[in-house]
Amino acid sequence: MHILLVEDDEPLALSLATAMRGRGWRTDVSNRGEPVPASLLRDEYDALVLDIGLPGIDGLETLRRIRAQGSFLPVLMLTARDGVEDRVAGLEDGADDYLVKPFAISELLARIRALVRRHEFRRSESLALAALRFDASARRAYIGERPISLSARECIVLQYLLLKTGQIVPRDQFAALIPGWDAATSDNALELLMSRLRAKIEPGGVRLRTVRGLGYLLEPAAA
Repeated sequence: MHILLVEDDEPLALSLATAMRGRGWRTDVSNRGEPVPASLLRDEYDALVLDIGLPGIDGLETLRRIRAQGSFLPVLMLTARDGVEDRVAGLEDGADDYLVKPFAISELLARIRALVRRHEFRRSESLALAALRFDASARRAYIGERPISLSARECIVLQYLLLKTGQIVPRDQFAALIPGWDAATSDNALELLMSRLRAKIEPGGVRLRTVRGLGYLLEPAAA
């Protein structure tokens, strides 16, 4: 694997890079966020490990910039901040996972492996229903040839619903599927996410139904 590690704490960066290279992973290290967007355009990486507390532009701004340029590379955020608001901000900006310092290096390595496996799963799938198409390699959705703008969470939910077309997906499955989404997240928050997704995809000839008390169902729209 090829990993980009962005961490300005030199002893920590050295320890993490040494552990990654010990696993046979090719690891590039940067101590600032500004070069990251160009690095991702120049080189092919399997994952980005990104500290929030960077000098210059911080990790959240770096994340926003790489997502804005169309990168869906798996991103694991590192931070000394343990506030819920910081974790939510990172996940909403497109982070795939979040690790609060201090942490065990073995956990970091396990998280990276899990992210890469999940990403490889996404890349292996190309799904369609009616005029709606989801390109998992790019994490982009289309109605015909027209692209649809989706958030990172909407991409995850849409791919899973397409995989389960015609089946009711229980609400609690989304808690396990979406990074940062847990049992404490309200039903209203999930319904809001589904409502936004529904408005974007239903012009493609599909129907996203709420099955009261059970979950959600994606199916072709009635003729």
